[in-house]
Amino acid sequence: MESRERVLRAIHFGKPDRPPISHAILPSAQYHYGEALRAITDAVPEDFGWSCLPDLPAEKLPPLYKEGEHRDEFGTLWRVTQQGRCGIPIEYPIAADWSNYAQFRWPVFGAGVPKYRLYSGHMAGTDPSYYARGGWITFFEQMQQLHGFEATLVDLASGRREIYRLRDDLLEFNLDWLDRWLEHPYQGIHFADDWGSQTSLLISPAQWRAFFKPVYQAMFSKVKQAGMHVWYHSDGNITQILPDILELGVDVLNCQSSLIGTENLRPLVGKICFRTDIDRQHVLPFVSPGEVRRYIFELFETLGTPEGGIIACGEVIEDVPLANIEAMYQAFLEFRY
Repeated sequence: MESRERVLRAIHFGKPDRPPISHAILPSAQYHYGEALRAITDAVPEDFGWSCLPDLPAEKLPPLYKEGEHRDEFGTLWRVTQQGRCGIPIEYPIAADWSNYAQFRWPVFGAGVPKYRLYSGHMAGTDPSYYARGGWITFFEQMQQLHGFEATLVDLASGRREIYRLRDDLLEFNLDWLDRWLEHPYQGIHFADDWGSQTSLLISPAQWRAFFKPVYQAMFSKVKQAGMHVWYHSDGNITQILPDILELGVDVLNCQSSLIGTENLRPLVGKICFRTDIDRQHVLPFVSPGEVRRYIFELFETLGTPEGGIIACGEVIEDVPLANIEAMYQAFLEFRY
């Protein structure tokens, strides 16, 4: 079975021969382990065209992954302490008091076919036997990077009119940017916003539904109308908005299943495909290879169905032992219903 067919069958519950495998390896892990990690990944039949592109060289890293302090296209200043691992924004182009918003200018940049292997969302038109994802499009996180985390939450809580203007302007920007992604031969577009803390949503579910849900509806509808799948990533405990994610038509969900609790995800089983998160807090860095395998088999049994519904994925950073990385991929290859 070719990779693209395998992925489509997993998403549409069409009985793939095995769960498709998706790499999620941070550049920092690649730099840390070098050829030892490459030897592991080269032996894995990944289903999204990872092998079609070269690694991203350090000099080509975007500002949020490049060691030091660098500004991105929006004017946000990033501080990165570990080369290849996402840093934190430390200066924002839109002031906390909105005094300079009239002077802010949105960047103009295209979208298309990457030249290098990226952490997620890569390849298009390189090999028709693979499923190709595009994008890594954020909204709530982009608002924070423009205006600051604290200022954004305060203005959301107070209902300040400028926060509505920023929402509408960012939506217009993202919809225009999506048009550029949709010009290329992708099968899915990847969206991401980390909405949860360790225990709950970062804002009230009612405010999320009133303020943000229409934004996602507009973006996701554009992708669906183009005949592509919607992939959505969100870290943290997002239990309170899981029914909304299903209602919005998300095809593939990447969430922290161990943090949320698989019992809270059961209502979605058979209705949405999970791009799995192998517990990065307690499992991958710390347990034995055998325990990694047992964890993965139990997770796949719980979230998948005999018809599909699983994209096998586990994020790898440099704190994960090579033996556990190898065990993770071996479990991906061995699992069968």
